[in-house]
Amino acid sequence: MKVLVTGAVGFIGSHTAERLCSMGFEVYGLDNFSPYYSEELKRLNEKSLIKNGVTMLEVDLRSNNLSEILPNDIDYIFHFAAQPGISSTSTFEDYFSNNILATKNLTDYALSLTNLKLFVNIGTSSIYGLEATFPEDKAPKPASYYGVTKLAAEQLVLQKSREKQLKACSLRLYSVFGPRERPEKMYTKLIACGFNNEAFPLYEGSAEHLRSFTYVGDIVDGVVSVIGKEDIVNGEVINLGTETEHTTKEGIEAVERVMNMKIEVNHVKARAGDQLRTKANIDKAKKLLNYNPETTLSEGVEKQVDWYKKNFL
Repeated sequence: MKVLVTGAVGFIGSHTAERLCSMGFEVYGLDNFSPYYSEELKRLNEKSLIKNGVTMLEVDLRSNNLSEILPNDIDYIFHFAAQPGISSTSTFEDYFSNNILATKNLTDYALSLTNLKLFVNIGTSSIYGLEATFPEDKAPKPASYYGVTKLAAEQLVLQKSREKQLKACSLRLYSVFGPRERPEKMYTKLIACGFNNEAFPLYEGSAEHLRSFTYVGDIVDGVVSVIGKEDIVNGEVINLGTETEHTTKEGIEAVERVMNMKIEVNHVKARAGDQLRTKANIDKAKKLLNYNPETTLSEGVEKQVDWYKKNFL
């Protein structure tokens, strides 16, 4: 069977594409190689993907002619592509075009596929708002352009399920970390600061923020577990993450323990829209997907430090 993974050279998308290849699927990885962060890092991921059997497609989902560009016999779509995170360098137009318009174009393409078994939208805990500790039926209160546009993208996909035009679900991910994490994200940034003897920029007040830091391998376990459960997950929103909470301070300390060094911290102005607490409520994922994340924070940090050493030192 054939699978399309959008945002395939990104952090979680690349891990998912490789896992699907290892499961025996014919995988097409799509990415537009956005300059949001270093293209060199994305090409590094692309190299690994090709080595592991992924067919790469350099395509921008904001194109209106996707049906003319992409394969017409795809069985599953995993939609990771998005304008990510909360960034002062990203405009509302960036979020709107990459998260809403791109998703609309992809759903139009999906409707042209006669073999499609399931469209899996990748959502985010940012949809819930400043506090993300809730079950999936809680009313969303996004507090950033990122959260607002990811909610809109999710609803564009689920709308087609409600109209019975295709089977679809949305997976809301919680505070994912691990090898290939983006360079501006917490753990990669911490590790880089440690090795380069630089101060880590810590947002004011964030040391005590609580997070469901979830190792990327555990997230991928949940993502691929929807395969074969199309009727069960159709129309559903499902949280994926760990129920274990850690403060940002504890995350910093975990990196320091693994690297056996003290990392200097430089306090910087707080970010608007930054979540105060995320704690994944995964009762639904346990019930529907038999989901059970097991990697500890220390185990995940060790793997991420090893990845950094191999690729950047």
